[in-house]
Amino acid sequence: MSGLVMPKPNAATLKSRADIVADMRQIVPGEGVVETEREMRAFETDGLTAYKQLPLVVVLPETTAQVARILKYCDARNIRVVPRGSGTSLSGGALPLEDAVLLVMSRFNRILEIDYPNRVVVAQPGVTNLGITHAVEADGFYYAPDPSSQIACSIGGNVAENSGGVHCLKYGLTANNVLGIEMVLMNGEVIRLGGKHLDAEGYDLLGIMNGSEGLLGVVTEVTVRILQKPETARAMLVGFPSSEAAGQCVADIIGAGIIPGGMEMMDRPAIRAAEDFVHAGYPLDVEALLIVELDGPRAEVDWLIGRVSEIATRNGCTASRTSNSEEERAAFWAGRKAAFPAVGRISPDYYCMDGTIPRKELPRVLAGMRDLSEKYGLRVANVFHAGDGNLHPLILYDANTPGELEKAEDFGSDILRLCVEVGGVLTGEHGVGVEKRDLMPEMFTEADLDQQMRVKCAFDPNHLLNPGKVFPQLRRCAELGRMHISRGQIPFPDIPRF
Repeated sequence: MSGLVMPKPNAATLKSRADIVADMRQIVPGEGVVETEREMRAFETDGLTAYKQLPLVVVLPETTAQVARILKYCDARNIRVVPRGSGTSLSGGALPLEDAVLLVMSRFNRILEIDYPNRVVVAQPGVTNLGITHAVEADGFYYAPDPSSQIACSIGGNVAENSGGVHCLKYGLTANNVLGIEMVLMNGEVIRLGGKHLDAEGYDLLGIMNGSEGLLGVVTEVTVRILQKPETARAMLVGFPSSEAAGQCVADIIGAGIIPGGMEMMDRPAIRAAEDFVHAGYPLDVEALLIVELDGPRAEVDWLIGRVSEIATRNGCTASRTSNSEEERAAFWAGRKAAFPAVGRISPDYYCMDGTIPRKELPRVLAGMRDLSEKYGLRVANVFHAGDGNLHPLILYDANTPGELEKAEDFGSDILRLCVEVGGVLTGEHGVGVEKRDLMPEMFTEADLDQQMRVKCAFDPNHLLNPGKVFPQLRRCAELGRMHISRGQIPFPDIPRF
């Protein structure tokens, strides 16, 4: 990622900034336009804080009609637009551009409908992930996808990145729980995909939108599936003398036909950091810890706990504890969900990675990461969605030490290359953004990327929505039909990193 470059600014756009700001105020009156440098600083970065850039102007619409007018205005004048939710993206997906309108959707923050007969909630995209569960939990329901940032991340951002969480092993990612969306295209047209029904007719455009990272349209409404809380849920803490033994236990649990509600793995540095921060009761004399949650009817859960205990024993577990109350179960998960901020207490900075591998490759990848840690001279704390092979290595470094950020980035790139090498993918839920953009050729051929860009061109032919993200090169849409003759490329200039 060193030397990140982004699309060159449009000089004509920059010269007319005052006119653009005035026009935005006509569309979004009141306090919906932020234009001063001091006020825009709050929006200059997202969760990937190594990169910062002030936008042209920040606009916070409140209605779908306003979003449509903004996009239509920008489309007619060739002005770029970067959509933004809560700004928790860890891949730079919401990084602004200096000549782009930053379209912030945080004012879309209302639950529009709770429909228990159809077991759905209709929400605006700025509603937080956890806010959906809070809206229905009194009636015994919840929204299953639960990323660690669920208290802050927005449901619209979850759609953009196809977010997961600790319970996605059994209940699926965002894509498996979103039934419909309303969205605005770059030309200002408003369309609906899906609805309250289980399957949409025609092409699966809803599937394309989940994980599209703001490149295809702006979501203004989301219909999600809600589930009834299980009768019983109990969590197990199972400690092992090595990460390889824990990884093998994960494979054996799934191989036995057991699908836990959630199955997470932490190594020694992450365990110690989380326990010191939350005091969840984690064992400190183990090298790796599994948190395994079983849910369902009480009799089934009790039987499954016995089966998991047997499998863990065969894999050499040295510590085991099962929750006996809802408070204890919540405490087990509190430590895991606080792992990222907890690691921030043991290192000045950390770089949170995201890759996914086949479960059986966990031991090999863990060993490879240890070798890379020695190669780069940087520590790593590992937190995994172990059940579905989604890795979140936290590379510890000090940004004040010259060269350490670059080493951390190179370390992270090698981890992702290893993920692809063993049959995995570059991202599980954080998205590509700018972080993994230049690694896309590690996984996709040039023909693969060209075909993906044809989809982008069908929605946004002028590359005005979130340009510079996901694709290592932007090809002019007119050129994609005659790639064998000429390859038109849009160059990326440097962007400051801090």
